[in-house]
Amino acid sequence: MLTHRRPAETAPAIELLVELAEAAGAVLRLDAEETRKHRLRPGPAVELDAPVRRDVDICFALGGDGTILTALRTYAGTAVPVFGINFGEIGFLATIDREAAFAQLGRAFDGEFEVLRLPGIAVSGARGAWLAINDVSMHRQPGNRVADLAYAIGSDEVGRVRSDGLVVATPAGSTGYNLANGGPVMAWGVEGFVVSFIAPHSLTARALVVAPTDVVTVHNRSQEEPVDVTVDGRPVCTLPPGEQLEARFADRQGCLAQVEGATFYHRLREKFGRLATAH
Repeated sequence: MLTHRRPAETAPAIELLVELAEAAGAVLRLDAEETRKHRLRPGPAVELDAPVRRDVDICFALGGDGTILTALRTYAGTAVPVFGINFGEIGFLATIDREAAFAQLGRAFDGEFEVLRLPGIAVSGARGAWLAINDVSMHRQPGNRVADLAYAIGSDEVGRVRSDGLVVATPAGSTGYNLANGGPVMAWGVEGFVVSFIAPHSLTARALVVAPTDVVTVHNRSQEEPVDVTVDGRPVCTLPPGEQLEARFADRQGCLAQVEGATFYHRLREKFGRLATAH
């Protein structure tokens, strides 16, 4: 079980999870951080201070999309489904909303859900290697001049624009930072990824959907200014002037649990259509 930073919000749902686990003869495992946050009593259905194992049956993620992304990265490359309960703002990746927890959490223990395999982006460079489920982004540093970034597909440089940064996003991540950049929404199940500039200083900069077999190389063309690199919103490194990163499509990395009716298009209408009419 993984949760966000506000344990008081998730406490009722966690109590229900413990009850359901006990009734199902299952064990709910909490690592040291989750044990500290929730202060549950040990019992037959609760294992505290448990190290993360990748051979569990299911992972419950209680929080927003950030918490669900952490769970998906934790179990990337395995068959462990992530069952997300939305305790965040949008919760586009969530399996159910918090209001439905008491009515629908039992379905997780009964196996009444489908599993969608989500692709990722494998990004690597001189500073390390990481896996993104949503996106990899490069940003100008606060107080510095605009970034001078270029990207190439294979040996062909496709775009070079002075901007606030650049985003490489999966279909799941296309509704995040990429969407805010004016990039296209890619339906789940589409193979490929999208590259878009952040606040480009150009009238002609366009987002590009890249084929899954192509490799995207992002170059920092600035002579002086480094840029910050984030993976799924988490800072991972700095890209100095003259250095580059490579991004590759990585198929079938995350397993996202879905209940009946929770299609991509249903989520798109409910999450973004509802937000648009609310304002």
